[in-house]
Amino acid sequence: MSDDLVLVTGGSGFIGAHCIKRLHADGHRVRTTVRSLAREQEVRAVAGDGPLEVVAADLTDDAGWGDAVAGCAYVLHVASPFPLGQPKHEDELIVPARDGALRVLRAARDAGVRRVVLTSSFAAIGYGHGHPDQVYDETSWTDVDGPGVSAYAKSKTIAERAAWSFAEGEPGAPELAVVNPVAVLGPLLARDPSTSIELVKRLIDGSMPGTPKVAYGIVDVRDVADLHARAMTAPEAAGQRFIAMGEDFRWISEMGRWLREALPERAKKIPKRDLPSPLVRLASVFDAPLRQLTPELGVRKRATNEKARRLLGWTPRSDRDAVVATAESLLALDLVK
Repeated sequence: MSDDLVLVTGGSGFIGAHCIKRLHADGHRVRTTVRSLAREQEVRAVAGDGPLEVVAADLTDDAGWGDAVAGCAYVLHVASPFPLGQPKHEDELIVPARDGALRVLRAARDAGVRRVVLTSSFAAIGYGHGHPDQVYDETSWTDVDGPGVSAYAKSKTIAERAAWSFAEGEPGAPELAVVNPVAVLGPLLARDPSTSIELVKRLIDGSMPGTPKVAYGIVDVRDVADLHARAMTAPEAAGQRFIAMGEDFRWISEMGRWLREALPERAKKIPKRDLPSPLVRLASVFDAPLRQLTPELGVRKRATNEKARRLLGWTPRSDRDAVVATAESLLALDLVK
């Protein structure tokens, strides 16, 4: 147990809220940032009973970051833009992600923070290479100029590379550790669902006539928060990246099967057939979220979480548990009819 003060950026987000709960369970005092204090009561409602300070700071503005990090031993920089569709211009994602990470790191350096844990993404690891027969690990980097790389993947890659350059080249910089999650599922703490939850929502609400031939890596948000907490304090984590993934990449059809088994009362709404990939490509012209899937049609990537297990003793839940917990949470919060 520790009463060190920890800053969690983006406390109103899906991962940020779970990180706050985990830190409270470990006995830490927590401060969190929101873009507007209008969301303060919402953040407090899901944070539990631990001590929590809420301050306003925006990734696109220098104001507020000095106060946000003052007195903190650690920073979990979780906040980053994650839209459902593609932006009009990629810089709408790249600039706030990169500049926001650097703002947090500079403020952390000036405040004498020991370590910053940056939430990056598998999007910074496994894209832009075509589709080689390889197992991605923490030595892999997305090629931002490669085929099929989304603006989101570019933003996460560029932001993470900028953070490593700062940590390795700036005198007095705090230690840096990075967590690279795949698709983050699991129970929601509030009624505002994250972008990554949308897939499960569409699988169980009857709006998906069939499943595109697309595979996702899956990780439970509670395990992502656990990995952040481990990477924050473990001496072995300094200067390291960690892929946060449960077991494997899973076809959407596999997720549908798990959901039919776990939720038999909704089985008729959950699609049973794969959509032909040419049809998905045609439909993506009119469906922005679907458009982001088309470069991955028919592709099942492979990656390993061995490093996090070996160095940090991390043990994630099963992929099935993460998917089912997501659906049960959506139903419990009445977010699906």
